[in-house]
Amino acid sequence: MDRPLWEPSPERIAATNLASFMETVEDDWNVTVADFARLWRFSIDEKERFWTSLKDFAQITAETWGTTVLEGPERMPGARWFPDARLNLAENLLRRRDGADAIVFRGEDRVRRRLSWAELHDLVSRLVQALRAAGVGPGDRVGAYLPNLPETVAVALATHAVGGVFSSCSPDFGAQGVLDRFGQIGPKVMIAADGYFYAGKTHDCLEKLAQILAGLPSVVRTVVVPYARTAPPLAGLRDAVLIEDFVADVEPGEIAYARLPFNHPAYILYSSGTTGAPKCIVHGAGGTLLKHASEHLLHCDVKPGDRVFYFTTCGWMMWNWLVSALACQATLLLYDGSPFHPDGNVLFDYADAEGMTLFGTSAKFIDAVAKAGLRPAKTHRLASVRTITSTGSPLAPESFDFVYQAIKRDVHLASISGGTDIVGCFMLGNPTGPVWRGEIQTRALGLAVDVFDDTGRPVRGRKGELVCTQPFPSMPVEFWNDAGGAKYRAAYFERFPGVWCHGDWVELTPHDGIVIYGRSDATLNPGGVRIGTAEIYRQVEQLDEVVESIVVGQDWEGDVRVVLFVVLRQGVELDAQLVDRIKARIRANCTPRHVPAKILQVADIPRTKSGKITELAVRDVIHGRAVKNVEALANPQALELYRGRPELET
Repeated sequence: MDRPLWEPSPERIAATNLASFMETVEDDWNVTVADFARLWRFSIDEKERFWTSLKDFAQITAETWGTTVLEGPERMPGARWFPDARLNLAENLLRRRDGADAIVFRGEDRVRRRLSWAELHDLVSRLVQALRAAGVGPGDRVGAYLPNLPETVAVALATHAVGGVFSSCSPDFGAQGVLDRFGQIGPKVMIAADGYFYAGKTHDCLEKLAQILAGLPSVVRTVVVPYARTAPPLAGLRDAVLIEDFVADVEPGEIAYARLPFNHPAYILYSSGTTGAPKCIVHGAGGTLLKHASEHLLHCDVKPGDRVFYFTTCGWMMWNWLVSALACQATLLLYDGSPFHPDGNVLFDYADAEGMTLFGTSAKFIDAVAKAGLRPAKTHRLASVRTITSTGSPLAPESFDFVYQAIKRDVHLASISGGTDIVGCFMLGNPTGPVWRGEIQTRALGLAVDVFDDTGRPVRGRKGELVCTQPFPSMPVEFWNDAGGAKYRAAYFERFPGVWCHGDWVELTPHDGIVIYGRSDATLNPGGVRIGTAEIYRQVEQLDEVVESIVVGQDWEGDVRVVLFVVLRQGVELDAQLVDRIKARIRANCTPRHVPAKILQVADIPRTKSGKITELAVRDVIHGRAVKNVEALANPQALELYRGRPELET
């Protein structure tokens, strides 16, 4: 394609935060950054100046910033940003105290609520006092086993305000999955909901909560948030109290924020845990603030009064990302439950009803909307939506087409990618630039993202490893219980010493955009040639009969053969004709090496709690190897569909 799918108008470009920030940089440092490419280069070559201008532009509050911006820039890991700063994350998210909406919430078709900025501040104030009375102070952990509720946001902010460390799991996690995570970090206070709604059904959490508490001797207080019922029973729950009783003895007032060092732990996030115990990734307050400010303000153009939505659970880092939009004085639009209950229009209904400006979702949701035959552009106004962001897996070129043809023509579509590891993105959108079919627009400002071949040399127009060659503020502070940092270094720096290797198989395009071909550890190697799994998914899932697919490599006769599993539409069976059509499409649009040696039908595909399919788990199963941590999966029973398949023995 020689023309972009979308370009912003000159008037739209001029009105962006990015345009204003470019002027700020030019005034601050007497340089010229007349376009995004030059700003990105400035953010890498002059990273100390870039992040200084960003913190000022974002009006991030600190007791002091100190005089040093970056200590040890040659060390990766080991560099320290703003080593003398003292700040508080929550203080920067609770700037407003007026009657406008801070949070709007929908729990499927059961619950609708909203909190003003004043109400949110007062709730956080009361929770701060209650947490301090429970003995929570700097460095203590608060575990949240909660849906995506307003209370979840308030608890996180209160935890940050006192200097505690917040960590969350969504309520669809089983008891062992929660213990695999919280058992490592020893929370002092546990906050949980009594249940949640999904697809119109009520799911109880109290029985699982009792099992979790039995395995967490560190917990001194359990706080239960009524959600699925008005008066949940607390019998059998150790040291438990309802949230209204937890804060009953305190009145709202000014919040005494604990202003702590830049790298003071704010969040503990978790790796997926599909290859072993989940890694506990510690993120600092300052790095989280700066990284999210750069993404919200500059890459997503979030402004005061905007209404920001992301479809996420509290077990995915996009929830943490969403909460930080409060720092832009934007309203959070929260949704908990199925995005297809009662039907696939529910999130678009929400967008129209609440004036949504940023619609955050996943590639899988966009594909599901397309396959459901929905055309939101014909059924909804979506007049307020300026930006649609997509993450979780690569967005197929055909899904780019679908967004512009069937959802909204004049919209900034930003495919974004990064991860839990950096509580943000390595690559994402540029609201002042064109959107090209199938490409992520740009590398993140302030991150020296590159693509290396196997020898560690940069490549262009060829597939390689996604790397980052310079330190940036939102690198993890540490892994929990990783004395000396051995696990941390092994996770990112073993492949190329001194260079972050992320594990994505990608390509930089002539537009300086990025195409993701899949995870490096899931690439296929027939005949020694590396093939990205996303290349095959993009072809197979365009067929009407195919709902979803997963592809793995099977060791076979001294080589690797490609095995494709497909979930088909109800009533469709995999016959020889469909197998031939799948193979023909892959051969015509990829290469003969991409064509699967075997194509098999399955009823389900195993996925993580955040919805990502798990090629590595399937690969282990078909080779007869144990999957190390089935608790990390949302549907571990699906693995049995792949075990002992006779078709894979010939």
